[in-house]
Amino acid sequence: MLIRLTRRIARPLLAGIFIQGGIDTFRNPAPRAQRVEPVIGKMSDTLPLPDDTETLVRLNAAVHIVAGSMLAAGKLPRISAAALAASLVPTTVAGHRFWEEDSPQSKAMQRTHFLKNLAILGGLVIAATDRPTR
Repeated sequence: MLIRLTRRIARPLLAGIFIQGGIDTFRNPAPRAQRVEPVIGKMSDTLPLPDDTETLVRLNAAVHIVAGSMLAAGKLPRISAAALAASLVPTTVAGHRFWEEDSPQSKAMQRTHFLKNLAILGGLVIAATDRPTR
């Protein structure tokens, strides 16, 4: 009983950042597209990616909105968490490259975001591998 209650509370808490961030990014993809452009440019040589980085950023945002909403609602929670985890890895590596920052303040901020995303990734891995109890 307690585990079911915990899941009902924890899943929406974990999903909220993806839903809110996905909506914001979908509406305004330009700043994120600009930030990830150097990484996407390198990857597009080997992977069939859209030419328009904003389209790729919006697709990622759509995954966050849909999978986040499904996780929050408890619909296919393991698949939803796995989809969020899979999309979070490139988001983190491309969007929070703290090792490339010149300013100590920017480096610290990006490192914090990078580590926060790793922590969220840990929660998603737990959610993706969680098995219902009887």
